[in-house]
Amino acid sequence: MGGPVSCWNGPPSFFMCPNSSHNPAPALIGMEHTDLVKLCHSAGVKPVHADRINAWVFRHGVTNIHDIPELPQTLYDYLDTHVSQLKPNCVANRKADDGTHKMLLRMPDGKEIETVLIPGPGRLTQCISTQVGCAAGCKFCLTATAGLTRNLSAAEMVAQVMLAREKSEQEIRNLVLMGMGEPLHNYDEVARFVRIVTDPMGFAFSPRRVTLSTSGLVPAIYRMIEDELPCNLAVSLNATTDEVRSAIMPINSKYPIAELMNAVRDYIGVKSRKRVLIEYVMLKGVNDSIDDAERLCELLDGLGCTVNLLPFNPFPGSGFQRPNDATISEFNARLSKASLVTVVRESKGDEISAACGQLKTEVAERRKRTPVA
Repeated sequence: MGGPVSCWNGPPSFFMCPNSSHNPAPALIGMEHTDLVKLCHSAGVKPVHADRINAWVFRHGVTNIHDIPELPQTLYDYLDTHVSQLKPNCVANRKADDGTHKMLLRMPDGKEIETVLIPGPGRLTQCISTQVGCAAGCKFCLTATAGLTRNLSAAEMVAQVMLAREKSEQEIRNLVLMGMGEPLHNYDEVARFVRIVTDPMGFAFSPRRVTLSTSGLVPAIYRMIEDELPCNLAVSLNATTDEVRSAIMPINSKYPIAELMNAVRDYIGVKSRKRVLIEYVMLKGVNDSIDDAERLCELLDGLGCTVNLLPFNPFPGSGFQRPNDATISEFNARLSKASLVTVVRESKGDEISAACGQLKTEVAERRKRTPVA
């Protein structure tokens, strides 16, 4: 039976509290290799030591600087006083019967975010949060109901990976930026995170195994193209007409479907060997008709996209329902008939509130019901 498991309470590690007056030093785990080189220069040591720090912190998971071998004492002393050694606390930890593992993490400023480990055949995928809350306002998303509190730093995103790696018995193969937040609303820190985790001298995740999901922030998609950001792109489309999409995704009023699909087409044109993943949350009576399927086929014609059909995972007060299995099958069959690569992704970890924002909401509600002594 799935249920709570113990939280990680390892040694002091390289985390920071962003914008904290109590601990303003930057976090080592939020630094790219170029930053580590600058750090070595500032410490008065050879830049080659940046390679060793990069490898031992990110690849080997060292969480105490004095466990990194063969650094000059000058550098140890410099790191002791010039990088932060804070960490988030794991305040809720759930593991489902299907192997899904969700953690609620409290950052040093008290803000809480979620990260999830999702098992699959021969792989383990981690879902990363990029913001505390979200400003996109998608009507079918629980996280959006709380609004945006703040962005996460790259270090706080890396912290999720490092903590999950400690907790998991299986190697994490894939990273998906599909947790709390709209990644492209936090572009600079998300881009830094992507470069850190794909650095072949550090974490060494293949760019093909890192996927960034967006609700459709068109200018930032073009920035991804310009910056050659080393990851895959997923687009949360969820409707085939502007009327419906604007009703369930406010961002569509600013960047309508035609403009979004032009950006996807341009992205594919530059990244010709990459498939863009189209995410489509199926909402009963809203976007699940055969006419919707027909229009989706037209929108994606010739693009070579993969489609993830995501039957809605209901939450209290959402106002939406999951389509029945027959409707989902008919919709899927129509896409397959058009030679679209389509996968139906059923939700996992239902008994542990694994959908985005659910565990945080559950814990918050429980705190309200628990009297303070």
